[in-house]
This record gives sequence, C-alpha cells and structure tokens, in this order.
Amino acid sequence: MRNVIALLCGLVFGVGLAVSGMTDTAKVLGFLDVLGNWTPDLAFVIGAAACVILITFPFVMRRKSPLMSLRFLLPKTKFINGQLVGGAALYGIGWGLYGYFPGSAMSSLLYQDWKTAIFVAAMLIGMGLANKVSAN
Repeated sequence: MRNVIALLCGLVFGVGLAVSGMTDTAKVLGFLDVLGNWTPDLAFVIGAAACVILITFPFVMRRKSPLMSLRFLLPKTKFINGQLVGGAALYGIGWGLYGYFPGSAMSSLLYQDWKTAIFVAAMLIGMGLANKVSAN
C-alpha cells in the first residue's frame, strides 16, 4: 500500500511540475536569470509551495509518527558543514546550468528528449558516486 501511495504522490508531483512550467528549462533558466531577462512566473509556484508547507507542517509535526512510516526522518543536527554547503552548491550549479532539478528532470523524461535522458543518467551516476564517497 505504501508503494501505491508513493506512486500516486509522485504522479501528482510530476503533473504539478509540468503544469507549473518547472519542466520547461527555458522558463526555469529565465527565472534564475535575475540580472538579465528575468521571468518571474516561478516565484508564484515557489510562493504557493512555501505557503502550503508553512500551513501544513505544524499539523504534521503534532503527530507521533507519519502516516506511512514508523518515525519522522528529520535532520539530527542543525550544524552547517562544508559537505552540506558543497552539496547545496553543486545542486544549485546543476540547476542553473541546465534548468532541471531532480524532480523536474525525472518528470521531463516523458518528453523523450535525449538531452534530458543524458542529464538524468549523469545525475543518477553522480548520486551513486556521492553515496559511495559519503559511506566511506
């Protein structure tokens, strides 16, 4: 049952990304180009997402456990280290270079563009390498 719910949540998320324009790299790159030809459309998407989180998060955290897990998986520390900053920088650079983040890249595979497939393959290889490096 958990897998079915996870699949449905992923499908809703993917459709939301497509409807909002987050799978259009030109729109994302236009949003990130704040000093050039800035396209503010995605600010509304980000603002709406932030509002949903701000409203729902306190209700969720009042529960003893999530609906589909035994416990909440929250960070154990609030310490910001070089690994966190470096990972965030790589994430931002990757998003800024091509206009995809992992969720939008996976959703965009449905468009069957070979460049997106190469991006996703490189992203998955990078994630695998990062897991191997951080496990050591």
